[in-house]
Formats: sequence, C-alpha cells, structure tokens
Amino acid sequence: MKHYNDRMRDLREAKKLTQKQISDVLGIRQQVYSKYELGVRSLPLEHLIKLCKYYNASADWILGLSETEE
Repeated sequence: MKHYNDRMRDLREAKKLTQKQISDVLGIRQQVYSKYELGVRSLPLEHLIKLCKYYNASADWILGLSETEE
C-alpha cells in the first residue's frame, strides 16, 4: 500500500507538474511541499482538500485508504 506522500508525487508526475507549480496552488513555498512528498512533514487537512479539488481525486485514495482514485 502506498503512503500519501507517494501518491502525491505520483499525481504530480502524471500531470508533468513541478513541485513549484503545486506549491503555488497550495500557497506555500516549494521547500515545504517537497517535505510533504518526502514524508518529512505531515500534510495539513486544508492542503489535502486543495489537492483533492485540484486533481479531482478522493481524499481516501490520496491517503491510501482506497485503491479507487475517484
């Protein structure tokens, strides 16, 4: 089972986006977003919600609670 940081990276790379582009969507610095993907820093709920809306993906899938993306 994939951890949410791996799923975040998978989503970003599938769309051919940079960490900087996603950090801009979240309104944070790229270095902070990088720590989310590395699993060094926990993802706040408000950022999870923004990512779900941006990628049109379910929170359950991003969090690894479901194998279905939507």
